[in-house]
Amino acid sequence: MLDFATTAFVSILFLVDPPGTVPAFIALTSRYSPAKRRKTALVASVAATLILMGFAAVGNVIFRVLGLTLPAFQIAGGLVLFLVALDMIRAQRSTQECPDEMKEGSEASDVAIAPLAIPMLAGPAALSTVTVLMAQAQDMAAVAVVFLAIALTGLVCYVTLRLADPIQRRLGTTGVHILDRILGLVLAGIAVQFVLNGLKAADLIPLPKG
Repeated sequence: MLDFATTAFVSILFLVDPPGTVPAFIALTSRYSPAKRRKTALVASVAATLILMGFAAVGNVIFRVLGLTLPAFQIAGGLVLFLVALDMIRAQRSTQECPDEMKEGSEASDVAIAPLAIPMLAGPAALSTVTVLMAQAQDMAAVAVVFLAIALTGLVCYVTLRLADPIQRRLGTTGVHILDRILGLVLAGIAVQFVLNGLKAADLIPLPKG
């Protein structure tokens, strides 16, 4: 259970990648007052948390209706995670936002829901990952662990966005990129493990002895 809890929290947190959202948050809220920036951080974090929890609750039902098996989704989710990890290692976030979304967001009156909550925080890879984790949950305790991991990630998002300015000043763009590369390397390992789990579940590779 401890291994599952650690994997759930680390994979969700690294995929949501709060530090990597700091530059975009600062750019999108540059014209906001301090009070509105704090409110935006809260709304974006809560919205991202609820979106992830909602997808965790109904994602597997949707995929069962579509006839998708757990091994297939584990492999697909692992491949998506690996692409995100490569972007993070290269200090890019092309899988979570694009220049058009940033431009549209900067012109919007409220950026908390879009593009901050989705797709910057609750992106496609994070959504697919919570579904894979829920499918792997063997009992209600494991299900509770996934929801707790999502809630803790939401809390980290709020604290990070509230401290966006000092984080940006302390780390700078280069520091954020270095942190993203480190997180991306760890995430790549988690992605490969997801694929291996899917291949084992589909009986495409032998289970390890012992």
